[in-house]
Amino acid sequence: MKIIFLGDIVGRPGRKLVKEMLPKLTKEYAPDLTVVNGENAAGGFGLTMEVAEELLQNGVDVITLGNHTWKHKEINQVLDRYKEVLRPANYPPGTPGEGFGLFVARNGYPVGILNLMGQVYLEPALDCPFRVAKEKVNLLKQKTPYVLVDFHAEATSEKVALGHYLDGLASAVLGTHTHVTTADQRILPAGTGYITDVGMCGPADSVLGVKKELAIQKFITKRPVKFEIAGGPVELGGIYLELDQQGRTKVIERIYYRKI
Repeated sequence: MKIIFLGDIVGRPGRKLVKEMLPKLTKEYAPDLTVVNGENAAGGFGLTMEVAEELLQNGVDVITLGNHTWKHKEINQVLDRYKEVLRPANYPPGTPGEGFGLFVARNGYPVGILNLMGQVYLEPALDCPFRVAKEKVNLLKQKTPYVLVDFHAEATSEKVALGHYLDGLASAVLGTHTHVTTADQRILPAGTGYITDVGMCGPADSVLGVKKELAIQKFITKRPVKFEIAGGPVELGGIYLELDQQGRTKVIERIYYRKI
């Protein structure tokens, strides 16, 4: 099983780059499934119907979300229409949409995808991601050996801990949210692929995709600032995985591309 996972897509620049690069990545890696985190895809915050359709019509198979899930009111309709869009599974029962699911890859095998949000330094405070992870991964493993976890979290300690907690259960635990690619991709002792953060797809000359002068202004003044998506060079961050028939990671490689 071959899987491509792309980090947080930030606004129109990120979407444009993903649309341009996916055919090239598909030719190079021949993935059986392509997953992206789209929680920043619509103007830098959240996901809309139009943007979800754009991504799903241009080579994306599954979209995961995060702390900006509810930025746009129409997200309820998005989650209802597209089962390929997942919000964090540790929201309370009765929350619209699904936090995990089975998706048929191009090779005909099902792949379980689980979306979770961290508790440390993130709001709102959701249910324990460790408890929910164990419960949902075990459910998915009854249907398929291939289970991928997008852990949308702030604290590196929380991400690393969840990776070890799921080692040997999940095929891979991939961190999102901080938009900065980490250099710790590896295969854990029991076969789970892991990276603390896959990075982002968006403006490179920025602060996490935002115009740097606006981010700096907020830090200096301590007052609210309306963020805007930066222009200029763009970068694409992601992960390529190869899984064996038991669902263990055999290859984990960072994908990075920068366009001037």
